[in-house]
Amino acid sequence: RLKVELVLPVDHLCGTSPDEKSEAIDVAERAIPAHLMGLDLGRKSRALYQQHIRAARTVLWNGPMGLFEVKKFEEGTRQVAEAMADNRAAQTVVGGGDSVAALQRSGLAARFTHVSTGGGASLEFLEGRELPGVAALLDR
Repeated sequence: RLKVELVLPVDHLCGTSPDEKSEAIDVAERAIPAHLMGLDLGRKSRALYQQHIRAARTVLWNGPMGLFEVKKFEEGTRQVAEAMADNRAAQTVVGGGDSVAALQRSGLAARFTHVSTGGGASLEFLEGRELPGVAALLDR
């Protein structure tokens, strides 16, 4: 077994709706109040993720950190992308269409080891499942 650490957010940037009309509300704990939506990483979580990414030799990222399409909720996704792009010693793998869209928006996609719109397929591959498309190519 590999010793892999799963890092979860410790705080959040929340709102009442997933749009520009929503106020951005800092929630300084893991639990998000029922009347709010978690729409981005909080400041402490951003710093925590950056710290782990800077020290990593392999980073797998599947899905944006929040609602990156809305400016007030894009910071977590942008900072994670920048930390990954800046870690030249790491293998950086990104999966999923929304993740690819976030990278294209940031202009950093070329600085990653591998970028794929196949987020679900990437996770299935890492689980050890057989992917039909890959199996068909190997049968040739």
